[in-house]
Amino acid sequence: MKRECLDIVRDKCEKCRACALGKTRQNMVFSDGNPQSAKVVLIGEAPGEMEDECGRPFVGRAGQLLNSFLEEAGISRDYDLYIVNTVKCRPPENRVPTDEEKSVCRKFLEAQIDIINPRAIILCGATALKSFVETDKKRTISKLRGQWMSITIDGKEYPAMAIFHPSYLLRTHSMEEGSPRRLMQQDLKEIKSRFLYDSDYSAFSSKELVTA
Repeated sequence: MKRECLDIVRDKCEKCRACALGKTRQNMVFSDGNPQSAKVVLIGEAPGEMEDECGRPFVGRAGQLLNSFLEEAGISRDYDLYIVNTVKCRPPENRVPTDEEKSVCRKFLEAQIDIINPRAIILCGATALKSFVETDKKRTISKLRGQWMSITIDGKEYPAMAIFHPSYLLRTHSMEEGSPRRLMQQDLKEIKSRFLYDSDYSAFSSKELVTA
């Protein structure tokens, strides 16, 4: 049933030309992962050049780095996650998508999340974070990552955690304590331990979550 519902949304995305990105893309990049088994939705920023060419999210250098972190944490990209972006089409020159572009795509993103009905949501990178959480100089991704927050999507509350985008980690290689790569390891292990062990799974109470 989930696949059939997602196919309807996918078809609407394929036909969408509501913003300029739909006119310049090679491929609409809808999702990756198994909608039947996924317990967590990971939301990235936008398709890049390689994603635009093949129609799948996170397949370039950043995606390969993400895969290595997921594997190390014991998270299966193909089974545990459903992966999407804030927009379905590549912005020119890999620029950050505009608020207008994200707004146009929002109904598709919310439909995907509603259909998957995940236990939790990963906001991968600053763009994904800002799409759901009000940020400022004191509430940057560096300050908010690693915290469980409550976000509301189409009237439903979900536990969410922000993590660094792997493209940022490509620019830093240190594995020292407190380094971005070490923090990424810690965050993914926390997500794994909290939401991907069926025998130990228990939903957060609203009092445990920081209001986004």
